[in-house]
Amino acid sequence: MNKLEQIKEILHEKNASLVVAYANGDIKEYYQNRIKDIKSILQENSEALKGAQIADKVIGKVAASILTMAGVQEIYADVMSQYAVPVLEKNGVKYEYQKLVEYVQNNDKTGMCPMENKYKEEEDIHKIYQEMLD
Repeated sequence: MNKLEQIKEILHEKNASLVVAYANGDIKEYYQNRIKDIKSILQENSEALKGAQIADKVIGKVAASILTMAGVQEIYADVMSQYAVPVLEKNGVKYEYQKLVEYVQNNDKTGMCPMENKYKEEEDIHKIYQEMLD
């Protein structure tokens, strides 16, 4: 079983929101919702995700942009938005998903996630990264 398969299994077995296989071989799972865990990891160490592989429940454009800027090598998502795919493809980040959706839903499941909506047309992933981590 490769690393990505391994972290996908952990994501589902432990019902984590995010599992990271760090470049140094460590694997860690996280349980906060939305992009809180990604932000926490990068605020602690901006280099932490370079070369990492990620398994996440949901990846939208904001998460895809942040993870791309952070140097993540490969991403798996149970659910990925159509806004995330071009970001990953344009930047050569390998990805796979279980289900592709039009957009990430808000917490009430009544419409688009406010962050996805805010940045859906933004081309500059550096800007998204800066605004989300500052």
